[in-house]
Amino acid sequence: MKIALIEPLGVPEQTIDELSAPLKNAGHEFVYFDTKTTDPAELARRSEGAEVVMIANNPYPAEVVAGADALKMIAVAFTGIDHVGLSACRERSVEVRNCAGYSDVSVAELTLGLTIDVLRKVGAADAAVRAGKTSGGLVGTEICGKTVGIVGCGKIGCATGRLFKAFGARVLGYARHEHPEAAEAGIEQVSLEQLLAESDIVSLHLPNNDATRKSFGAEQFAQMKDGAVFINCARGAIVDNDALAQELNDDKLAGAGIDVFDMEPPIPADYALINAKNCTFTPHVGFLTHEAMQRRAKIEFDNVLAYVEGRAQNICEL
Repeated sequence: MKIALIEPLGVPEQTIDELSAPLKNAGHEFVYFDTKTTDPAELARRSEGAEVVMIANNPYPAEVVAGADALKMIAVAFTGIDHVGLSACRERSVEVRNCAGYSDVSVAELTLGLTIDVLRKVGAADAAVRAGKTSGGLVGTEICGKTVGIVGCGKIGCATGRLFKAFGARVLGYARHEHPEAAEAGIEQVSLEQLLAESDIVSLHLPNNDATRKSFGAEQFAQMKDGAVFINCARGAIVDNDALAQELNDDKLAGAGIDVFDMEPPIPADYALINAKNCTFTPHVGFLTHEAMQRRAKIEFDNVLAYVEGRAQNICEL
């Protein structure tokens, strides 16, 4: 069987060699491309003859899936799979496996980091010191004693809730289905309407799919408390970011911490949210820690090994 890893995984090549050794020892052909590409023709060339294609978070569009005659399984080194041509996967019965769980800690910690930055004005304080200024205008707000709303109580949402609880916050959670893990984390599961009305901080932790796309917009922002803070380390496409920019500029919201956008960075200079007031931005780095990169590489290769051995593991519902 030919297995092609068609983009880097953010780990040393030695790690790739070590993780691919069991596949090679079992007699499978393994090829590795150590550069990124978004060119469909080049993606098709790299996928040629491979029954298993391994990718990370770069797009793997439907046209490439449709043209990869030997393709049977796509191993995605990411939690979300919305960058994969899923319509073609369904049509061709191509299986998709993801690396759910690899970035739970890293995304949860960035969520807290962005929240602290917004509430304690860390970026502005740093700029003040460098400009020879004082603490004037830098009075912050504490997390302790506040109500935090977690929208999406999956593993990342629960991990985030635990961190907020450790800071002394009351944590509310909303999910379409009840999650026992949320209760174990001390998250009080309520309706979305109650969560928005009562939360001082609202943090999104939803996947991007047909049900969630643009599901958080002007109507939801209007239900939030005046002066609340909004954090998004999930998916940019879930949010109407023009509406978010308007809420910030109108001072309905006190601030926002944003790691994800409607597109991958670089973000255009005229993008409305980039020019909104009281925002802290990071360029989609929630998953990007040394530890998470090691975890996802291990899970990615474990998924491939499970596939070639006929074992079900991390199979995504398409």
